[in-house]
Amino acid sequence: MTRYLIRRAPSALLVLFVASILIFLVLRLVPGDPATSLAGPDATPESVAAIRHQLGLDRAIPVQYLTWLGGILTFDLGRSYVLGGDIADLVRDGLFNTVVLAASALAFAVVLALIVSIASVAWPRRWLTALVTAGNTVAVALPPFVTGVLLTLVFAVAIPILPAGGVPPDGFFARPDISVQYLLLPAICLGLPVAAALTRFLTESLRTELKQQYVLTARALGVPHRQIVTRSALRNALPTMLTALGIQAGQLLGGAVLVEAIFAWPGIGQLIEQGISRRDYPVVQVLLLLSVAIFVAVQLLTDVVHAYLDPRIRIGGRS
Repeated sequence: MTRYLIRRAPSALLVLFVASILIFLVLRLVPGDPATSLAGPDATPESVAAIRHQLGLDRAIPVQYLTWLGGILTFDLGRSYVLGGDIADLVRDGLFNTVVLAASALAFAVVLALIVSIASVAWPRRWLTALVTAGNTVAVALPPFVTGVLLTLVFAVAIPILPAGGVPPDGFFARPDISVQYLLLPAICLGLPVAAALTRFLTESLRTELKQQYVLTARALGVPHRQIVTRSALRNALPTMLTALGIQAGQLLGGAVLVEAIFAWPGIGQLIEQGISRRDYPVVQVLLLLSVAIFVAVQLLTDVVHAYLDPRIRIGGRS
């Protein structure tokens, strides 16, 4: 397993390096001058030039990139001159809130996908299959901002049983019961599309496994259908679900921007939106590269777990 991880690490590092170059260059192509925005409309040319020098924008593009990359490698992320404060502090606070939200949404998606997929395969009923298909279609078709608004209107306005947004005032660990109330709506909104995708992958994988020879043998030996699904078929179908789960990590990161804006959740997504709208390039650069790094790490972890569950991947990699 260690050798497999070592073989995958260079490609992950290459992706991060290329992503850092693209992020740095694309932000330089965005219309507008961050120094002018920071100085204000009535600033003198001398003030704008001083701010450009302070931000390092008067140096050559390669020098700016190498300076920024060196700061990333030494964990010196610099300061935000628009949002205010050290970028490391902003990222740390926002990342914690986003991780809590994403982990809750992921747990909700995985549990829901397992329950629905196993139920639709272990108890094959026409009405249940139609209901699952319709639910998956609606969950995928509705964008997060529509789902978020509907959930807020129903459970925070029409039936005011849950808070409409924000985070627990005393933190997530002081009152777990209060934290669950704040997490429920944004986690469901963020996790529904992921749950629908995982349900489709896992259901089809389970149905494929039920056509394999070992299932026919188990049925000939009198093993109950539900036991075959929940024990043998599910174990062999999990690698496919893990692969889909790694792909859906990007869905979580992308959807977090909208969900955090809808529910006033102070996380990385909301920080990216603020940085882009105010042209705070140093903050946006770090946050976009962090998003790519998280996605690459999730993909790498997914591949490692997949290789652990399916030794054929490791064997094929050695040959």
